[in-house]
Amino acid sequence: MDTRASSSSNERGSISKNSSWFTQFRNASNPWMARYAYGFIFLLANLLAWAARDYGHGALTEMKRSKGCNGGRDCLGTEGVLRVSLGCFIFYIMMFLSTVGTSKLSDTRDSWHSGWWLAKIVLWISFTIIPFFLPSAFIQLYGQIAHFGAGVFLLIQLISIITFITWLNDWFQSDKYVDRCQIHVMLLATASYVVCLVGIILMYIWYAPEPSCLLNIFYITWTLVLLQFMTSVSLHPKVNAGILTPGLMGLYIVFLCWSAIRSEPAGDNCIRKAASMTTDWLSIISFVVAILVIVIATFSTGIDSKCFQFRKDDTQAEDDVPYGYGFFHFVFATGAMYFAMLLIGWNAHHPMRKWTIDVGWTSTWVRIVNEWLAVCVYLWMLVAPIIWKSRQTTETT
Repeated sequence: MDTRASSSSNERGSISKNSSWFTQFRNASNPWMARYAYGFIFLLANLLAWAARDYGHGALTEMKRSKGCNGGRDCLGTEGVLRVSLGCFIFYIMMFLSTVGTSKLSDTRDSWHSGWWLAKIVLWISFTIIPFFLPSAFIQLYGQIAHFGAGVFLLIQLISIITFITWLNDWFQSDKYVDRCQIHVMLLATASYVVCLVGIILMYIWYAPEPSCLLNIFYITWTLVLLQFMTSVSLHPKVNAGILTPGLMGLYIVFLCWSAIRSEPAGDNCIRKAASMTTDWLSIISFVVAILVIVIATFSTGIDSKCFQFRKDDTQAEDDVPYGYGFFHFVFATGAMYFAMLLIGWNAHHPMRKWTIDVGWTSTWVRIVNEWLAVCVYLWMLVAPIIWKSRQTTETT
């Protein structure tokens, strides 16, 4: 009897906990769970945009009558992506305007951010449908603006990644962990450099098999030079930032270089060898992984509002919001423009094959410029404190 009573009490306890969690989520007192709901909506928008591009030609026959498309198949798919992206952008920019500046959990805007899901789902569906009734000229104008918005998203993501890398290095070098984590830092830094060198060697083998592949050779060689330069600056006595941060940054720029070369259109001798290794199922897996990466990157960047705070205060009151709601929605709004650019190859008039993403020379140069910008921002974060310190010393003397 006691066993049955205890088991039944445990069941009632678990049910009450689950119902309490659901009640908190419904009554807008769980902002941590709310971010996952927004991430899921963003994932649905990505999938809808992809479906509109690859499989929307039969369902969206009315769009063939628009003057901008002139019945063109590729333009129809591109406009489908831009229309879904526009609806997603309007939804998140509306959430940004209605939640920016929220600082306390007792604020009414906190309830709007974390609850009212039925109303927000209706709004998202409405904002997704409305752009399909807008004229083609307006959609093309949005496509031009989306280039800028996607660039803003890349810049925010870049600063967030560099901030995380520097935070990780500072954490290892803190007084609490500096002694016990020396071996871990050396192993992680060594592994980072080994992966960077292996990646560069493989890119030479796969994407520069002939001396005539001058552009790819330039991309890869310049990436190696940037890696060496970052390491030299980081190890300079005046900087003394260690070898972990340039190693992790090296992984990032090698990945950007690889992504840039992979974005080159097929048919070139320099990428034929790598392209021949891909199969249909591998292309599908790569596409699915790319979509998930977009969603995860947007989600993780959106909750990292502290990387843009000039005055960082470690003390946080219990009734403070756990993350910046306005910044969170702003990142998702620019992310809506970013996934549109990836699905159309950053070019509204560039045809995209099924199960492809971020392919074209425009995509390649966006990745390369993003790589170079990442190195410049990282070096500035290393050198800026020294410059400010020298200026303050000069002014005091």
